[in-house]
Amino acid sequence: MGATKDGKLVAAEIWMAYEAGAFPGSPVGAGAMCIIAPYTVENFVIDAYDVVVNRPKTAAYRAPGATNAAFASETVIDELAEKCGIDPIDFRLKNAVKEGDAQVVGPPFKRIGLIQTLEGIKNSPHYKSKLTGKFRGRGVASGFWFNAGMQSSATVNIHADGTASVVTGSPDIGGSRASMAMITAEVLGLPVTDVRPITADTDSIGHTDVTGGSRVTFATGMAVYEAAKDAERQLIERAAKVWEKKPDEVEFRDGKLHAKGNGVPPMSIKQLAPRFPRTGGPITGRASVNARGVGPGFATTCVDVEVDPDTGKIQILRCTVAQDAGKAIHPSYVEGQMQGGTAQGLGWALNEEYFYDDKGTLRNSGFLDYRMPTCLDLPMIETVVVEEANPGHPLGVRGVGEVSIVPPVAAVANAIYRAVGVRMLETPMSPPKLLKAMLKHRDSTKHSAAAD
Repeated sequence: MGATKDGKLVAAEIWMAYEAGAFPGSPVGAGAMCIIAPYTVENFVIDAYDVVVNRPKTAAYRAPGATNAAFASETVIDELAEKCGIDPIDFRLKNAVKEGDAQVVGPPFKRIGLIQTLEGIKNSPHYKSKLTGKFRGRGVASGFWFNAGMQSSATVNIHADGTASVVTGSPDIGGSRASMAMITAEVLGLPVTDVRPITADTDSIGHTDVTGGSRVTFATGMAVYEAAKDAERQLIERAAKVWEKKPDEVEFRDGKLHAKGNGVPPMSIKQLAPRFPRTGGPITGRASVNARGVGPGFATTCVDVEVDPDTGKIQILRCTVAQDAGKAIHPSYVEGQMQGGTAQGLGWALNEEYFYDDKGTLRNSGFLDYRMPTCLDLPMIETVVVEEANPGHPLGVRGVGEVSIVPPVAAVANAIYRAVGVRMLETPMSPPKLLKAMLKHRDSTKHSAAAD
């Protein structure tokens, strides 16, 4: 990558090769879409290869392909910032994409929040704090995930007691049942405790695509919103019958039905519900969507590390992630997604890897030997939830499940560099690998000093 002296990115030449396993289909396409997506680069070329090898077929793993790509690009961005003598966040702010800028794949971005995530980290207590002590370093990195829409269906039932149930076909892997209940409650003006979320099987609900791609709260949430609005329209029709008025003379607001004009007191859903049998029967709102208007996601991560110079062991001292959620329907669940993705990224950075022997046999196929981070390895991950509403969703939602895993590997690598002066170029940055790199760096430094 190339930049002017004042820190303006002007060019990038990218070569990527991803293992596909025994059959084609690695996430190299996604990696190519994400590798420089956070930045405006006027001139670039990306050569991306899907490579078939004699190993098991690859499969999706949280923002597949993007973390690998960001590890490369964000360490190079860090090098350029250093060469230009610019703070790494200021360098990114100078080149960050904003609404109207072209994506790598062509179409311009709509409303996005990358700049806000960078500012969120820059203004955070973490980034403003001083990091003191030997062999300690602070690294930052940004990441992108395009998110998905696809197809979803939902049903909202209004019951005889005025409560509701919302039925969807998206398995809950991140708190989506609560989010669906909250969306239904928001539209109908009900307490969320009066809404029961149900995840049905494929015979009980219309077609709903996979739970993945950060799409459930976006797409299934859109279907739930439309289903609740359908139920709202039916409530208006029923109230109009009760009051012997036309539907356009009735409006629904603040969880109650109001007749236009004076003298008619408003009616709640609980008051109207017993009249369903005499005004047309049960009320069921339905919706199926092929969700468009996907809002891509950005995140920025800041990591502080301490390196043991004798063993190469890395301790994560502090970590903060800022992410654009569009609209955080359930803020604590959004924070949980951000923390979970960041924890996985830190594990990938520090320890997680496959060991193959000379015969190609995987030697650490169980969780006993596959080293994942535990609560003993990580601090409490601090979060900055940015809300730049997605204009393509009625509630401003954009997916939040995946982008948080994209920046941590590069952020750790950049922090290690500032701690011990070594650029790590492969993962995991485990103690043996880092110690080897540190010893090599010390030897080269000694030779250089001797030559001088």
